[in-house]
Amino acid sequence: MSTSVRPDPIAVIGMACRLPGAPNPGAFWELLRESRDALTEAPPERYGGPGTAPRGGFLSDVAGFDADFFGISPREATAMDPQQRLMLELAWEALEDAYVVPDRLRGTHTGVFVGAMADDYAQLSHARGGAAVTPHTLPGLLRGLIANRISHVLGLGGPSLTVDTGQSSGLAAVHVACASLWREETDAALVGAVHLNLAAGGLLAAQRSGALSPDGRCHTFDVRANGYARGEGGVLVVLKPLTRALADGDRVHCVVLGSAMTTDGGPDPLTVPGRRAQEEVLRRACAAAGVAPDRVRYVELHGTGTRVGDPVEAAALGAVLGIGREPADALRVGSAKTNVGHLEGAAGMVGLLKTALCLRHGQLVPSLHFGTANPAIPLIDLGLRVQTTLTDWPRPDEPPLAGVSSFGMGGANCHVVLGAPPPEAVTGRGPVQAAPGAAQEGLVAEESTADAPHAASDTPSEETRPRPHAPGAAPGMPCPGPTPVPWLLSARTASALRAQARALADHLRRRPATDPSAAARTLATGRAHHDQRAVLRVPAGLLPTDALDALAEGRPDPSVLRARARAGAGLAVLFTGQGVHWPGAGRGLYAAFPAFARALDEVCEQFDPHLDRPLRDLLLHPADTDDFVQRTDHAQPALFALETALLRLLESWGLRPAVLAGHSVGELTAAYAAGVFSLRDAAALVATRGRLMHGAPGEGAMLAVQATEEEARAALPAGAVDIAAVNAPGSVVVSGTVEAVEQVAAHWTARGRRTRRLRVGHAFHSPLMEPVLEEFRRVARTVDYRPPRLPVLSNVTGALATPEQLCSPDYWTRHVRATVRFADAVSALDAHGTGAYVELGPEPALTPQAARC
Repeated sequence: MSTSVRPDPIAVIGMACRLPGAPNPGAFWELLRESRDALTEAPPERYGGPGTAPRGGFLSDVAGFDADFFGISPREATAMDPQQRLMLELAWEALEDAYVVPDRLRGTHTGVFVGAMADDYAQLSHARGGAAVTPHTLPGLLRGLIANRISHVLGLGGPSLTVDTGQSSGLAAVHVACASLWREETDAALVGAVHLNLAAGGLLAAQRSGALSPDGRCHTFDVRANGYARGEGGVLVVLKPLTRALADGDRVHCVVLGSAMTTDGGPDPLTVPGRRAQEEVLRRACAAAGVAPDRVRYVELHGTGTRVGDPVEAAALGAVLGIGREPADALRVGSAKTNVGHLEGAAGMVGLLKTALCLRHGQLVPSLHFGTANPAIPLIDLGLRVQTTLTDWPRPDEPPLAGVSSFGMGGANCHVVLGAPPPEAVTGRGPVQAAPGAAQEGLVAEESTADAPHAASDTPSEETRPRPHAPGAAPGMPCPGPTPVPWLLSARTASALRAQARALADHLRRRPATDPSAAARTLATGRAHHDQRAVLRVPAGLLPTDALDALAEGRPDPSVLRARARAGAGLAVLFTGQGVHWPGAGRGLYAAFPAFARALDEVCEQFDPHLDRPLRDLLLHPADTDDFVQRTDHAQPALFALETALLRLLESWGLRPAVLAGHSVGELTAAYAAGVFSLRDAAALVATRGRLMHGAPGEGAMLAVQATEEEARAALPAGAVDIAAVNAPGSVVVSGTVEAVEQVAAHWTARGRRTRRLRVGHAFHSPLMEPVLEEFRRVARTVDYRPPRLPVLSNVTGALATPEQLCSPDYWTRHVRATVRFADAVSALDAHGTGAYVELGPEPALTPQAARC
């Protein structure tokens, strides 16, 4: 691409692959560094059986596919070319490597560009005759639908095309995708290539072309060069303009600086490579990238190891990139075809992946099977050197630059210039790529971290970044210590979840230096969440390998919570009632999270005119004499403030409740959260409630009893005593005068039932509250009520509160005295379709009760 204004580099932010001997980029990097040759004998099921084909690079399984994961029926999946299936899997894995939840791209102008030249599966399907044709055959076999299938499944609205330029198809797809990004017709792009060797016809054609190596090895640039070995697999990368990637905090593997394409155009025979066109594509790519050719330090060759092709490619490189170089500064060259074979239409993408890994890790890996140069390739004269050992990237004093070449047998040439990622983009949101639960019930897209120079790093937003002190925090407020974080795993099936746990445990054992916080963040925010779920609760700073082992083996473990998500189920937020507050609750959150601190400050400001001490001091810096048990006038405002700030913190993390409920004073927090009254009115109402209850006449007590409501009510003694709350089946609270409550305790203790005196200083929800009701009603009538924006469960009725109830002063007055029907409210929540509960308060008091309902 030629332009007077240098285009923004294109960032490679996600990568995935399935290659011979390398199911993911991490394994591919290890294979390259260790100089391994992944070529083997053909699997027994390929071609005509054992011994019918030369050595090559093969995938261990091309048939496995989790069709249900992608919403595809088994019948349709059977009709689909395995190349379509593989690219679906790789698209998902590459997005996860980019920390992008695939569902978040739905409806966006994301493009899909796939290079492919083979249709072996179509040949096999047609050979079965007309009886094998189904309504799924045509879309399943058309090569053009490889890209369209990805766009359809992920709901992407950008360009979607399969590119076929022969063996340069994969790199040509990168060229086309970058042009689309530079024209701003595409927001982001999934770019890949795929090639599977399934039919004997393709093998026969390659053999009779004279291009295959009789010994099944690729001797690129070597005197022994006698052709190539065939390979298969797929590679897919996620591309995005670099400025946007940096703004979004993405991890960048490498950048595309420029690219170009040319065609030989004769006069030589169609399949004979042309030096002039190859030189031209190198010059144009460097010009498009704004790179001086002599600054390029490495080129990943097309390098097929043929007697005709290698000398032409070497001569073109020497003329453009190698000219004038001293031997010590020779252009390093190599070819991944020596490791995994020639992936034909996907070969260029394999070269791009290899080069991206080299740039990311700052190393050059060996090109195999090279000893003595082909006499037709004078390496020293051309300024070239075959990279035969593992070394650091040359010339550390300058920005690393590399090229990737890919040539089609019909003369379609492509070259891409790559650069290293900016230093600030080397790290991303965490080093762990969890299994997407796709093919074969659980694939792992591990990150390529072997000997990686980067460290795991978190880039949270301002709202969630822990820091020493929040605005307004008093000097000397202690910073929170390491905070335990949940590790979240999910999959479509239980077996996939177990497989994912096993894969993650193995991954962490190989990389014990993984940052737990960064990894947990990746699992929580950079992964799609499926129906089968597990949460691992692990002490701060530790890796959950033992918990993962237990999950993988199906063993019970106290740190593992398993559940199945309910489709369409909403989140209920429960606000704790009085009796569980302790001094200093929220202090660590206030110091760590600005969203919490801002919300707490805002609430405290509204309460201060109603209290005898600043509420923030009461919460964060309580005196030794402060007693939230006895001082209801302090406890209820403190509880409201804490719970409201907790809700705002959850909202800053993206959690949105579908329904709200609270216990006693907690229902006022719920009503405020639903928009029933303003913060000013809520503060006045809660402060008045706490003040009046604190000043209510008479000495009271409250008692938890193991009994049903009917049993407890039938055994109530005469006097000022009542059922204050029905919290769960067989769990009630009795409230009244001390004398009456002691009688109730004696009655049930004698019958072997459990009782427990509550830590409160007054008899809430009992006849002792009646003297304060009219004063509370008077204040409640001054409040400006509004219909709720979210459903709220009523303590008074145990059902969804109506707007008329929540906007009525009489309702809130009755609320002070009436029995808290929490058990009925939980049953109503279940009937409402609630799938999960989050309790907000100083400590879990409602959660155990709700679990019993």
